[in-house]
Amino acid sequence: MRKTLQLGCIASVVMAMAASFIAAQDAAQQPAQDVPQYRAKQILGARVSLEGNTAAGTVDDIVMDENGNVDYLIVMNDAQKLVTVPWDATKFNVDKRIAVVNITPQKFQQVPTYTVDQYPVFSAPAYRTKVYSYYGLTPHQARRAIRRGTVVAP
Repeated sequence: MRKTLQLGCIASVVMAMAASFIAAQDAAQQPAQDVPQYRAKQILGARVSLEGNTAAGTVDDIVMDENGNVDYLIVMNDAQKLVTVPWDATKFNVDKRIAVVNITPQKFQQVPTYTVDQYPVFSAPAYRTKVYSYYGLTPHQARRAIRRGTVVAP
């Protein structure tokens, strides 16, 4: 009788674990409800606005990381120069097709520009750190490394 009780307890634990596993799998397969999803054509050509509702240009291109996540918006300013804006620095309104960047117009003018003939190496650690710093941010790789307990030198 004691072995039967033990087997019954073990079976109950296994069934509870299986139910938890199935529930976790179902949750993982369902897309998150409050994570916005954008299509490239909703982003490209969108207006870019700075603090004080100052126009900065339009989204000319997007740069994705190795996982397919949008890493940067490439903004074409009025002088036909390109400016790199980290996606994390923007609040995007799909309905109005506008990206709002929380940076002053004066600070935005300090961000290095380039032309279509001279694209920078977006993934270079020094470039990432420099660009993110203009927007008061830390690049993703450094944040992930810090969470793991190691510090990445800029």
